[in-house]
Order: sequence, then C-alpha cells, then structure tokens
Amino acid sequence: MPPVDKPLFILRGEIRTPPMGIAARQKVGFHLREVQQGVTLTMPLSRPLPQIQNGCHELRIRDSERRVDWRVIYYIDEVAILVLGVFEKKTNQTPENEKDACRNVLQRYFHARR
Repeated sequence: MPPVDKPLFILRGEIRTPPMGIAARQKVGFHLREVQQGVTLTMPLSRPLPQIQNGCHELRIRDSERRVDWRVIYYIDEVAILVLGVFEKKTNQTPENEKDACRNVLQRYFHARR
C-alpha cells in the first residue's frame, strides 16, 4: 500500500492570487505538497525555525511577478502539516510579531489536540 500524504491545514494566512503572483502561489503549493509526501526541504528553499518550535520551518519563495519574497511558516506534526503564517518578507529576519503569532496558533492547536 502506498504511503498516505499528511493532510495540510492552513491555520493562519492565505495562499492565493492576489496578493501572490501566480507562479509564486504555484511554487508554494508544489513545495507544500512535497512536505505532505514526506520530502524534507532544505536551504535555501526552507530553513528550520526552532525558535518558534522544533518541527517549524520557513518556506522561502521569490515572487518575480510582484518583485517580493514570501515566507510560509509551517509545522510538521505527526498527523498533519500546519501552515502557521504567510507573509511578505520585508526585513532580513523573521519579524518577532510573526514568530509570536505562529507560537500562539501552534499552542492553540496543541491545546485543542489534547
């Protein structure tokens, strides 16, 4: 029996056009699908974010059409892939308010799973 893909849940943010360009949205979808299938994405495409939680990662997508960079924060759970945040990159570091919002969403998820 082939392995079953983990379901994907977007808990915060949107992955759509607009605001993303079509190609950027398709890249996000393609790479999140890879994660659902168990593929481990690495730099420069994705980097771990243990300062949010072990298992959190930041997907990094260049939007050539809109001339911006997008970040998608996702968490790899035992049973699902959770999108914790989607935002346009404007600084060199992940903004603290984004990290805090992702931590908050993840804590509510953990609490609801109990």
